[in-house]
Amino acid sequence: MSILTLPVRSARTFAIAATAILSVVGTANAAPFANLPADQNAQLSVGVNVLATNSAYDLEDSYEFRVLPGVFYDNNIIYARGAQAGAYLINDGKNQLSAYAQLAGSEFDPDDAEGALQGLDKRKASAAAGLTYLRRTPVGGFRAQIATDILGHSDGNIARLTYIGKLTRDKLTVYPSIGFEYHDDDFNEYYYGVSDDESAETGIDAYSSDASLNPYINISANYDINERWAGFFNQSLSYLPDEQYDSPMVDSRTDATTTLGLLYKF
Repeated sequence: MSILTLPVRSARTFAIAATAILSVVGTANAAPFANLPADQNAQLSVGVNVLATNSAYDLEDSYEFRVLPGVFYDNNIIYARGAQAGAYLINDGKNQLSAYAQLAGSEFDPDDAEGALQGLDKRKASAAAGLTYLRRTPVGGFRAQIATDILGHSDGNIARLTYIGKLTRDKLTVYPSIGFEYHDDDFNEYYYGVSDDESAETGIDAYSSDASLNPYINISANYDINERWAGFFNQSLSYLPDEQYDSPMVDSRTDATTTLGLLYKF
């Protein structure tokens, strides 16, 4: 797959997610909660991100390359961070509660799969919306998130508990994080289950997945090249527990995504 253009299916999903994001922001902004004053000097950064995904699915080529737009903005009222955007319901400097929407889920294209897996149905990436709470402390941030599929692909729910650190040196800022992500049985059934009909057509054993708890680590870094340009890097690694790894669609214990981006600051 070319890394020079955004795939049509990803662009369509991104557009739908953006519509949901605007709806969430509008609703949250009208809520009667006190926020910090709007930062009139908040900087908008816009750019492109190149993503290299090493999927746990059993594919002919385990790496998939995509190009997505990148937007970063935070004025204490609304924010955008890559493929996530939302609005603060509570933001007092130490406690942040926000409503958000973002791209979510995996993508399985049977045309890229191995052997009999080519007879399975496609699994589509989706968009999720929910709430996130962040508590800032002297030793780092502690974040809890819960969200649901808003496009009806899996009708599943996900939740995350994360610790986030921050390291700064000159123009470089690094955010290491570690945590757990919960996927309910509906989410896992869509992305990792094999139905009886699919089994009858392909000869692959039918598989039904329960809910799972996935440990993951993530490292993000931002480097200010000059007053206008910045480089962005992100590396995520998620471990698949037995509920997902035992699926006949899977041949790896890990899902990994590497992102490189270039941002222009207005």
